[in-house]
Amino acid sequence: MKLLLASGSPRRLELLARVNIVPDQISVTNIDETPLAGETPRELALRLCLAKGAACDLDGFDLALSADTVVGLGRRILGKPADEAEAQKFLELLSGRAHRVWTGVALTMADGRQLHRLVGSRLQFKRLTQQEISCYVSSGQWHGKAGGYGIQGMAEMFVRGLSGSYSNVVGLPLFETCALLTGVGYPVLPRV
Repeated sequence: MKLLLASGSPRRLELLARVNIVPDQISVTNIDETPLAGETPRELALRLCLAKGAACDLDGFDLALSADTVVGLGRRILGKPADEAEAQKFLELLSGRAHRVWTGVALTMADGRQLHRLVGSRLQFKRLTQQEISCYVSSGQWHGKAGGYGIQGMAEMFVRGLSGSYSNVVGLPLFETCALLTGVGYPVLPRV
């Protein structure tokens, strides 16, 4: 089966490599990721992963794997910060508080059918000092990351607790992704 990864995220590619999944091709879909009025973080993650899969050109492929990760503080969506000031604002909002990371994962078949999963993880950040926030923002590790942080980097030291999937917080819940792929007959485990 030929697999198309509908994501330009290097983190998703690294996560798939951990479980020996190598997509046959990578394709970045250009869709409008603007939240709809009243849309919750979990609703946005699910809508975007399905839209990314539907926007793929599957000519020559059996499956497209798409995903979208959204950080939510209550009903508030914390997207990818536009600049350092917004990254600082997001970290100040997350400081000392619990929040959720939602990832929608979808498989789109060549005939247009879609299967999906929505995964939520709950994180508790320690209370951050201004020095910690400034240092993190200066590092640039917030760039291109939902919520303004990447748990796989320096921000891991801010996490007091995590309930749920670590790989989900990085950007692709591996348990659910492998279950979806296995369910449609994609060979997840190498032959021995």
